[in-house]
Amino acid sequence: MPNTETPTELRDTPVSYGYVSRFFHWALAALILWQLLGMVMKFALGRHPVSAFFVGTHQWVGSVIFVLVVLRVVWAVSNAGRRPPHEAGLMGFASRAGHGLLYLLMLVIPALALLRAWGSERAFAPLGLEIFSAREADIAWAVAPANAAHGTLGWVFLAVIAGHVAMAFYHQKVLRDRALNRMA
Repeated sequence: MPNTETPTELRDTPVSYGYVSRFFHWALAALILWQLLGMVMKFALGRHPVSAFFVGTHQWVGSVIFVLVVLRVVWAVSNAGRRPPHEAGLMGFASRAGHGLLYLLMLVIPALALLRAWGSERAFAPLGLEIFSAREADIAWAVAPANAAHGTLGWVFLAVIAGHVAMAFYHQKVLRDRALNRMA
């Protein structure tokens, strides 16, 4: 009997996520972990060469995350009828809500940063590619929302990710339903 949890195609199936969904999941997990690690180091170490290295990559890594998230959403929508179903009842509702919150935060956090970059008096040029030119002065209504929420939502995102990881291990180790195998 073949292993139905190992992807055999690019697209998702009702039993397993395909290669493309797995790529998006793990690439985003690694990049988001990089971002969060950098901010934890900045918080813990302050202005230190190690934290400065991570902070120096924050803008362009965040830009890559945003592009991958948009592609991931498009891919998820194109696979909507093919993906493994969530379980029924309260656990299924919690799973759908948790995943919805993850997607929302993956879109909102970098979108706020992009809005701030667009309205900032500084040019926005990740990896040297100028996206937004420098302005003479900040546009307050564009800069203020990110200044107020980008960092705070990042910490909320870290908590939601921790819950996501905990539930994946709960499914794998306690419920033994092999839910983690569909994406791992």
